[in-house]
Amino acid sequence: MRRIYLDHTATTPLDDRVFEAMRPYFFETFGNASSVHSFGREAKMALEKAREAIAKAIGAQSGEVFFTSGGTESDNFAIRGIALAAKKKGKNHIITSAAEHHAVLEPCEMLKEEGFDVTILPVDSNGLVTPEQVKEAITDKTCLVSIMHANNEVGTIYPIKEIAAAAHERGAVVHADAVQTLGKMAFNVKELDVDLMTISAHKLYGPKGIGALYVKRGTEIEPLLHGGGQERGKRPGTENVPLAVGFAKAVELAIAEMSNEMQRLASLRQNLESRIRSEFLSAIINGDPAEHLPHILNVSFDSSKIKLEGEMLVMNMDLQGIAVTSGSACTSGSIQPSHVLLAMGRDVKTAKATLRFSFGRSNTEEDVDYVLESLHQIVSRMSH
Repeated sequence: MRRIYLDHTATTPLDDRVFEAMRPYFFETFGNASSVHSFGREAKMALEKAREAIAKAIGAQSGEVFFTSGGTESDNFAIRGIALAAKKKGKNHIITSAAEHHAVLEPCEMLKEEGFDVTILPVDSNGLVTPEQVKEAITDKTCLVSIMHANNEVGTIYPIKEIAAAAHERGAVVHADAVQTLGKMAFNVKELDVDLMTISAHKLYGPKGIGALYVKRGTEIEPLLHGGGQERGKRPGTENVPLAVGFAKAVELAIAEMSNEMQRLASLRQNLESRIRSEFLSAIINGDPAEHLPHILNVSFDSSKIKLEGEMLVMNMDLQGIAVTSGSACTSGSIQPSHVLLAMGRDVKTAKATLRFSFGRSNTEEDVDYVLESLHQIVSRMSH
């Protein structure tokens, strides 16, 4: 049976070139980067070189990049760290959106219990948040505006630069989760004018278990963890040198190959989208028609036109050897409908009967043909 991986938004396979770059730091250059002897100094050099490469890729200075265990930790670090620093100055209001990742929404919920006010902005039917909404919601008490750079489920790209301008006008700090955009579209933290940005390695053929948080110089942030002086006192714990090296290599490769690869993936996505639109009259394409990531296609089946059981849809695709999901990976083990699609106005049954296709380096036009053929069989079997 053919096996087709169409869930690159959840994770990507490790690139061989990334593995080769990491290998020496597991075996030969294994020192603790905080040790003062030659083994430690060699590891430290590799760590700082990786930090510089990642900083350069996003337009930051190396002293503004802090390594973490991944996107979730970076989001938590950004939100709690800024909130705790701002509380001392009497600012206790946070703005975010209903379509954010759970790694943003849940820390915001926790802060509510600690006396913070949280405004969750609604999104429109394309999943979009506007700078005007931010302007209306912001107050003198607002310490943080956290809006993702692009949505991980439907691929909608947000007007972060304009949102940042609106937030900065009132003295609020801006955080953007760019886990899905690094290596998929060109951007620069200085041009976007964000104060904090979350990035992660495993979405761009790097290792799992490492991410980073960009913190603009001068931004006051409290550490989440305590117990050492690593990462300039902001993120204690022995630095994971092999993974940092792998992260830097993955970023370097993704950016070097980005324009060709994203064009190729956009064409695969476009092909699948136009054929689904013409061949499945009950299909709804989710996300902004113009401002979306090139590799994500999110399709719901309208429950008023066809009755499909969401979980069975994903399982049947899997039985055909096609790996897709109905929402984000962090919630794919649950049968809850996507909070993003509900926020966009989809009803529960339609939201559950959803497939997210996310293309990557291994995918071809033949995969698109096979997906359509399988989808026809599955939908016809399930709707009778």
